[in-house]
Amino acid sequence: MDKIIVKGGNKLQGRIPIAGAKNACLTLMPAALLTAEPLTLTNAPRLSDIRTMTELLESLGCEVARLQDGQVLAMGCKQITNHTAEYDIVRKMRASILVLGPMLARDGHATVSLPGGCAIGARPVDLHLKALEAMGAEIELRDGYVHAKVDGRLKGAEFEFPVVSVGATENALMAATLAEGTTVLKNAAREPEIVDLADCLIAMGAKIEGAETGTITIHGVEKLHGATHRVVTDRIELGTYMLAPVMTGGSVELIGGRRDLVGAFADKLEEAGVEVEETEDGLRVTRNGAGLKPLHVVTEPYPGFPTDLQAQMMAMLMLADGESVLEEKIFENRFMHAPELQRMGANIVVRGGTAHVHGGTPLKGAKVMATDLRASVSLILAGLAAEGETSVSRVYHLDRGYENVVEKLSACGADIKRVDE
Repeated sequence: MDKIIVKGGNKLQGRIPIAGAKNACLTLMPAALLTAEPLTLTNAPRLSDIRTMTELLESLGCEVARLQDGQVLAMGCKQITNHTAEYDIVRKMRASILVLGPMLARDGHATVSLPGGCAIGARPVDLHLKALEAMGAEIELRDGYVHAKVDGRLKGAEFEFPVVSVGATENALMAATLAEGTTVLKNAAREPEIVDLADCLIAMGAKIEGAETGTITIHGVEKLHGATHRVVTDRIELGTYMLAPVMTGGSVELIGGRRDLVGAFADKLEEAGVEVEETEDGLRVTRNGAGLKPLHVVTEPYPGFPTDLQAQMMAMLMLADGESVLEEKIFENRFMHAPELQRMGANIVVRGGTAHVHGGTPLKGAKVMATDLRASVSLILAGLAAEGETSVSRVYHLDRGYENVVEKLSACGADIKRVDE
């Protein structure tokens, strides 16, 4: 099992290319189940989660070719030959539930294991199921599997999500493209990944309006066709690498970065005293010796501050002058990185869904352990700012969401390497 070794103290200067979005690509790939014609995705990230979704689609009858060193995914599903998404694959990743809506919409039945993924709270799938039931699906939970069927085609319906759910919006949106009649999804998620999915489905012949508004209208069609679609930039990878020069001092340009993808996050960086500027090729983040101001951060659905950048922001706030407050409103149990950061000297007090970060305490390298995907990279960021050597174990979490971390940071001057434990 690998670990990552970071020696802190180096200022970062240079350029970091930002990959296609993991969360978008994992949503787009199941759309291949909606049509018998090929779907090609460009700008795909090269991650273990993408390999897991590939394995799942292939188990259902899809052919998936990874071209151009994995950055192009060519998928074809002339026929769904197996309608059961097995536990052994699904348990690895929560996004696996997204094959449910497409299979149900195309062939009228699907059986999907209840999913796994990072241990950061319950994240139930009940909203996925309620939205599909509103479209006429009959659903039964039995032996750890979701058994879904519909007599004929799904029917257009009006459904309002009681709380915003990205995954449930994605599942319902894909299913509704082949439903009979018009579906209206209210209080739908507005994340860039939702808009990216809608754009791809429209390219495949779907009729969708309002994907960016929170009320999505889908006029069902009898069938979809093939298309080629570019995966949107990964806003979480973008935000993560925006923090690298903040942790160390220096200036880094994030190639392919867009302010609109990380608006609330960029606003908080500027509030703390960091310089964020748009460039011809992306975004540049600069911190040259200035102290960081403490912040009050509340995670919210898009366009609010993303929960997937909360752990990384906690690492930054350990350097701020004074007490900062982080309120986690999306997932319970998402402060598991705090005890590991405390091993490096951080002064953090967690009370329920709120973390109080008392900044200004010198950080020292330590042996730490990743507890989930975003926690893993927060420890690497902390290591960049700590005195001495930080050893981060269980980095298989990192491989689910970040490609070439060592190479990207090393190119900007970080002292970082990956070794066998």
